[in-house]
Amino acid sequence: MTPVYKTTKNNSLDINNQGVKVTKIDGEDYICLTDMAKAYGADKVIDNWLRNKNTIDFLGVWERYNNPDFNFLEFEEIKNIAGLNRFTMSAKHWVERVNAKGIVARAGRYGGTYAHRDIAFEFGTWLSPEFRLLIITEYQRLKAIEQKKLNWDSRRILASVNYKLHTDSIRDSLIPSLSHSVIDKYVYTDEADMLNRLAFGQTAREWRRQNPALAKAGRNQRDYATEQQLVLIANLQSLNAFLIDQKMPQQERIIKLAEHARRHYDSILKAEEQHNMFINDKIKRLNHEN
Repeated sequence: MTPVYKTTKNNSLDINNQGVKVTKIDGEDYICLTDMAKAYGADKVIDNWLRNKNTIDFLGVWERYNNPDFNFLEFEEIKNIAGLNRFTMSAKHWVERVNAKGIVARAGRYGGTYAHRDIAFEFGTWLSPEFRLLIITEYQRLKAIEQKKLNWDSRRILASVNYKLHTDSIRDSLIPSLSHSVIDKYVYTDEADMLNRLAFGQTAREWRRQNPALAKAGRNQRDYATEQQLVLIANLQSLNAFLIDQKMPQQERIIKLAEHARRHYDSILKAEEQHNMFINDKIKRLNHEN
């Protein structure tokens, strides 16, 4: 099976002011050993690392557990001569001889020698214990950023799905009494403006007018909303869709939705107040113990 590569410009570790690329190969993170060597200050250390018998042993164990197509016979031949003065090895040679999966030699824009994160961390240890710690710490930072973005995207998707439900309800329940020319111009905008005012305190148009540079760059007010606001707008969209299906007039719906928004924000304020009380109580106990 041909490996699937995916690299984005933001997938990079910052080690000693040197970018170290991270790419996805078949869903797994691979770190650029070439960049790691540059960050360490020694460009041509990968081949020396691969000549080390301990390295060959480690790579063999990794491939045995993770690669069903690993060529054991070739590996045994390499293992028997690893560490001898005449023994040489390169990433490309290693991959070709044993059909390795843990190390990849790539050409092109994102070219270089890449290794699965397990192997990259081992390479970092060989460079120095301090360098290994830098790599692991920076990698964990990157993963935290990715997780935060994933959670953010999930909330945006939730709001988008509910918006589809919301607009479907408008189309099915409000449109029959309006002409097509009026529908596109007013109905969706009126409903969206109503929800935006409840969740954000302003319409999308008002936000764009106040933030022309951001609007020109393709941003919108949801990009800068708090987590609580995103949850609220998603809930309001679902509730409004239900009320529309119940044939409730807009004026009555506004009252219901405003009540829901107030309860939402009241619960946030109450939770924050309880959290502050907990923190203050904890500080008092610590001061008393000291």
